Amino acid sequence: MEANPTQLDIHEVLEINATREKVFDALVHRFGEGNTGAENQPMPMKLELWPGGRWYRDLGSNNGHLWGHVQSIKKPNLIEFYGQLFMSFPATNHIIVRISAHEGGTKLDFRHRCFGLIDPNYVDGLKEGWIEYLQWIKEDAE
Repeated sequence: MEANPTQLDIHEVLEINATREKVFDALVHRFGEGNTGAENQPMPMKLELWPGGRWYRDLGSNNGHLWGHVQSIKKPNLIEFYGQLFMSFPATNHIIVRISAHEGGTKLDFRHRCFGLIDPNYVDGLKEGWIEYLQWIKEDAE
């Protein structure tokens, strides 16, 4: 694999017909125990909901994958992560999710930024993957 410095900036906004609390709970569920991987197969994660808390996949017997840490959290309005995430490349990621009241429902504002030595072919499917993931959060909340 040949990797060149790459930047990634994915920004999606959804309107969800649910309270901020329900949207936040749905997000925590999907980022944690309700996480799914390829072909929507279960891939439960652990999410420690405090500043500095870990976001990781626990495979048991002290095996797993550290995706990142909670940078900031203000329930039910904000959660922010930084770290390697699911990338096996020299890269750093930042995800921020803002949840706000919006015309009888809730607005979820999602942003994933990344830079590093990333295989360009890897980047192509990320936006579609996040859109699908955010739709699941919307469905869970509604």
